[in-house]
Amino acid sequence: MSVKNERLDTIKMIISSREISNQEELIRALEEEGFQLTQATLSRDLKQMKVSKAISQNGRSVYVLPANAMYKRVKENRPISEMMTHSGFISLRFSRNIGVIKTRPGYASSIAYDIDNAHIPLIIGTIAGDDTIMIVTEDGVPHNSVREALSSIIPV
Repeated sequence: MSVKNERLDTIKMIISSREISNQEELIRALEEEGFQLTQATLSRDLKQMKVSKAISQNGRSVYVLPANAMYKRVKENRPISEMMTHSGFISLRFSRNIGVIKTRPGYASSIAYDIDNAHIPLIIGTIAGDDTIMIVTEDGVPHNSVREALSSIIPV
């Protein structure tokens, strides 16, 4: 995984596990996880990820991920590095040329993003919700071939 992809995944985990109100707080959290970056780089990352702000239940303006208008924050405070060891993937099932990937809440859009950016020729495209991804494959492609192609992204 590239440093940028690892940084983007870490940003997702930080935003989903803490109430982060500004870029300075987010840069400090990233530094705790071993990332050194400028405010300009962080700003570009947030724009690319389509991160926005919303009012939390505590009345604070906090960063939220795009597919998560009613985002489910984790209850226990765990280190980001520990949360990063879990891909969020739960299962993959097929019906003809349609696959359905189940994920933990909030993970579907980032996993679908990784699948799309892998440019796997067997996969025509993905549609992601909060905890489900639909993948459409080329006609007649064996499901084991798709699983093998996805194995570098998710533990299928």
